[in-house]
Amino acid sequence: MKVSELGEFGLLELLGEIVGKSRNAGFASWQNLLIGIGDDAAVWRDDSPIHLATTDSLVEGTHFELNTIGWEELGWKAIAVNLSDIAAMGGTPRYALISLALPGSLETDSIYQLYQGMVQIADHFQVAIVGGNITSASKVVINISIWGSLESPFLLTRTAAAPGDQVAVTGYLGASAAALKMLKQKLNFSTETNQSLRKAHFKPMPRVNEGQILLQQGVKTAIDISDGLLADLAHVCRASKVSATINKDAVPVHPAVQASFESDYYYLALSGGEDYELLFTAPGHTVDQVKRAISCPVTVIGEITAGTPGEVSVIDSTGKSIPWQQIGWEHFKSQL
Repeated sequence: MKVSELGEFGLLELLGEIVGKSRNAGFASWQNLLIGIGDDAAVWRDDSPIHLATTDSLVEGTHFELNTIGWEELGWKAIAVNLSDIAAMGGTPRYALISLALPGSLETDSIYQLYQGMVQIADHFQVAIVGGNITSASKVVINISIWGSLESPFLLTRTAAAPGDQVAVTGYLGASAAALKMLKQKLNFSTETNQSLRKAHFKPMPRVNEGQILLQQGVKTAIDISDGLLADLAHVCRASKVSATINKDAVPVHPAVQASFESDYYYLALSGGEDYELLFTAPGHTVDQVKRAISCPVTVIGEITAGTPGEVSVIDSTGKSIPWQQIGWEHFKSQL
């Protein structure tokens, strides 16, 4: 059945059933929910001292192509990119609102699969999907809003980086950008590499728990890597009125990227974007504490300096300056 045949209210009923089956009374988000899908607004109670909110849109033809991404993958990623923003501030995600613009010619099974992906990742992080909106459009547009909370009076921001801080990142970089290149150029590697890269691009795992650990260990500044390592570090430097120097050879490139893209793996890792790892700055002793407390790899890649605000310099392991041009994604400008 097509979306146009089911109609707006029939589709809303179907999606409400999908979300209702995922309801888990053991999650705090569901326990505190007073009114969810089906009324004019969602209502919940919350005693947390700090609340967080973020929103993002995925537009067909700009952020995704339906001939390369599966509907379940699209649902997962739409939620994941928003959870990553909450993670970057050390928060706990609680509630999600989902607005969809859809062509009537779509099969309802596609939207069912889309919501299955959303429900899977929401359930993983104990997030309650509590409502949204549906409208008709010529192409698919997905808008997600996430609300979160902090039990601590402190949070991670972009504004507290200080000269002498180390710059560090979680995990490995470059896999998402490598997957995009693989898909666009129709490259083919081993089954394991193909699956690993595809998962990195379409089903990223936001560092929610890791962001909370950063906050607990005394880190004050962090950002999630969405636009690209250098671009996002530049965002931090501008907000904190500092500069930074990065050692290209210290950047933890994903092993599959390093093995399969020998000529440009550093470019993919430094400028590619959509890794959704956390970049943070802190004094050396604090970074050491984080390394002991966190389960994923943490790598020091550079240092915050007292130079031109927003300027990021790249060097190699010998200290030689490396020229670097385009540093990441920016809407309304040319793509990488």
